[in-house]
Amino acid sequence: MGVEKGTRDSDIEHEEDLDEEPGEVIESAPPLKVGEERELGSSGIKKKLLKRGLGWETPEFNDEVTVHYVGTLLDGTKFDSTRDRDSSVIMKLGQGEVVAGLDHGIITMKKGECALFTLPPELGFGVAGRDAVPTNSFVRYEVELVSWIKVVDVSKDGGIIKKIVEKGDKHERPGDLDEVLVKYQVALADGTIVAKTLEEGIEFYVKDGHLCPALPKATMTMKRGEKVKLVVQPQYAFGQEGKDASDAICPVPPNSTLYIDLELTSFKPVIDVTGDAKVFKKILKEGEGSLIANEGATVTISYTARLEDGTVFERKGIDDGQPLQFITDEEQVITGLDRAVATMKKGEHAILTVKPEYGFGNIETKRDLAIVPPSSILVYEVEMLDFIKEKTPWEMNNQEKIKAAERKKEEGNLLFKSGKYLRAGKKYDKAASYVGEEEVFGDDEQKLVTAMRVTCWLNKAACSLKLNDFQGAIKLCSKVLDIEFYNIKALYRRAQALIQTTDLVSADMDIKKALEVDPQNREVKLIQKTLKQLQAESNKRDAKLYSNMFVGMTKQTSAITKKLKVERAEDDMKNGEAVAMEMENVADSSYPPDNAKAVDSC
Repeated sequence: MGVEKGTRDSDIEHEEDLDEEPGEVIESAPPLKVGEERELGSSGIKKKLLKRGLGWETPEFNDEVTVHYVGTLLDGTKFDSTRDRDSSVIMKLGQGEVVAGLDHGIITMKKGECALFTLPPELGFGVAGRDAVPTNSFVRYEVELVSWIKVVDVSKDGGIIKKIVEKGDKHERPGDLDEVLVKYQVALADGTIVAKTLEEGIEFYVKDGHLCPALPKATMTMKRGEKVKLVVQPQYAFGQEGKDASDAICPVPPNSTLYIDLELTSFKPVIDVTGDAKVFKKILKEGEGSLIANEGATVTISYTARLEDGTVFERKGIDDGQPLQFITDEEQVITGLDRAVATMKKGEHAILTVKPEYGFGNIETKRDLAIVPPSSILVYEVEMLDFIKEKTPWEMNNQEKIKAAERKKEEGNLLFKSGKYLRAGKKYDKAASYVGEEEVFGDDEQKLVTAMRVTCWLNKAACSLKLNDFQGAIKLCSKVLDIEFYNIKALYRRAQALIQTTDLVSADMDIKKALEVDPQNREVKLIQKTLKQLQAESNKRDAKLYSNMFVGMTKQTSAITKKLKVERAEDDMKNGEAVAMEMENVADSSYPPDNAKAVDSC
């Protein structure tokens, strides 16, 4: 049992936290009041609150707590006291270092809290008792929880144990892509320091690792400003081989356990903007508030654009130059810059890394300050100066909504004609959202907005067909047909999609409905011809399949019949042989040979 004077403080909450104290959760009971006593669940342990603690956090099993306690019998006889020794004690919860019941009581306490616990014999000293404690005695402990250090099994196998010495700020932790700035000191079991960062620390990307496997794993569990002590077993350090000396580290013997003091000073979040690891955004400075530019916003940015070798090929808004203003998702800049800027907040400062697929591709491109070679990776250092988002439907009156929907629909039509089906589909979605079914329009406007909605759905279905999103096309056409049961375009486009999904029966039904309305419709008749060909081919395939199945079944039946005949013949032969053998045995038993008779006569 470790003994230490003084305290190890976790963060001290403000005094105001005392006003509202949630208290320990005991079968949904309200928090204890000072002087009140209550049993902790069905454990048999009773707790009486003597002094409220700070905040709301409580320690957990495996945490290291610093406590003062006084142990007495029910009649007040004292048998143990840290107060008398004038030294608090450090204990690991869950190990029963004093008695098991005490650990169960301490996990209900808050920092600075004082409580009196009454423990039954089975959670105290039991039948064995101890000095000054008779067998099967109830005991009481008056406990003050001075502080605690949270202990975390990072690797879940005891290979990396983390003790939180100082809590970090906020709730964010670095991710695998993020760049972290850390300070550390690494020692062996004998206290020999084998590695130490400079005062300013060292930066690395978590995914790239650093020093040993334990360091990035532990770093990903930490908050900004957090300080911890790590105990790292060899399998997460340098293993059976150890580590030779280098500029960064002194020699580490094989199978060495490492003791690391680690601080996460800061980190820069890195975001995979496009989801395919081809456009990354590293945030150097967080922006204001929670709003981002998003698609369709008018943005104003300043930036310096470089090649990987540092060659600057473009600047905007730097050194008294004019910043760049553009509308996102309108192909006014390269796709990588467009997509990344749409994720930025006002005042945000970031570095973008853009692969060729989202940059200038495999063509040579002349820019303001230099030529960008084919297949170049681009690096933009960007600051979001300002942005103006498009008005949302709830910010508009009905006439503004209708005009905005018409404008977006026309933009979609232009994009569709130029073969940009994905972007066109987004425009139709946007247009439909302005006149959505949840919006409230007057009677004189309802017919117009319904027609607009139907047109947008049909146009988006046409985009879906071009993009081979057949289920999407079916869903959109079905929405139209819920409103207009005999809409020929909806029936025609849904039939196209159904044919592609091989649902020929449903496609046939849609085509017949369309021809009921317009028997001479050329497009519908053409698709009906295609459907009939497909149905004929399908019937031919089915006939062949069934024919093959019938031939196979006939052959199988014939083979089974032959097998049965052979087996029957074999059985007959065996039965004949058995009868013959039995007859011979009967003959042998009736008429023994002469030598047998001679043996019997002896």
